[in-house]
Amino acid sequence: MDLWYSDYHVDDVRLSINVEREIYSHQTEFQHIAILDSKEFGRILTLDGELISTEKDEFFYSEMMVHVPMAVRPKIKKVLVIGGCDGGILKELCKYPTIEQIDVVELDAQVVQICQQFFPPAGQAFQDERVQLSIQDALKFMRRKEDEYDLIIVDSANPFGVNESLFTREFYGSCYNALKPQGVLISQHANAFYAEDEEAFNHIRKRLTSVFENNYVYMASIPTYAAGYLLFGYSCKSGHPLLDLQKEVWESLAIPTQFYNLALHQGAFALPNYIKELL
Repeated sequence: MDLWYSDYHVDDVRLSINVEREIYSHQTEFQHIAILDSKEFGRILTLDGELISTEKDEFFYSEMMVHVPMAVRPKIKKVLVIGGCDGGILKELCKYPTIEQIDVVELDAQVVQICQQFFPPAGQAFQDERVQLSIQDALKFMRRKEDEYDLIIVDSANPFGVNESLFTREFYGSCYNALKPQGVLISQHANAFYAEDEEAFNHIRKRLTSVFENNYVYMASIPTYAAGYLLFGYSCKSGHPLLDLQKEVWESLAIPTQFYNLALHQGAFALPNYIKELL
């Protein structure tokens, strides 16, 4: 039997991947989890039918979320990850011996457990002794934090459903308060190609710029994402992701990567004109 999984990017556009089988399917309190096996992209994670990550291109996303801020602030000690259920972000963070603590806040305990089971070695990053996992609402968690983190990574895709509170001005304000003076917030900005994604991009940007003094946007190509690329936000109280890039320090750490490098770091902030016009 010829089986296909389709991820709907917009009403008239979808990405279809030939799959060998569905190996797991379960409805949690918050969302539906499905794990698929495919020849071309390996194992695939979907939540509520939406493609979240694949084994083949997960590192494109995770490396650009982690190594961009780490190359600017390589002495980061304490990190907070919001979401990150598949362990990809954690896997990259755990490569840094200089990081002392990584707090992870995830709403759905079951999705973390399933990802640890089906997505090694990324899922094994949760076993690192520096990782502290909290199963709770991220906004409530953030309200209690002040001047605590060097880096916050928000690994959440869409400003609706269970993630809606992570795209509010209140949430970004809580992130601001939780960051140290030299701290950095990295967030996902979707893309600005399709009309509804452009709307989401503008929604996120409006709220971030009302909170943070310095906001920058960078991009990376990711084969399975809508439009083939993703935009990221780099927000901070002070500093610049290019002018403050610590090339020699980061290179001395000898962090192994498959996608990220320092030349790509600099090029990622060179945006197409149609995106620059939205800023």
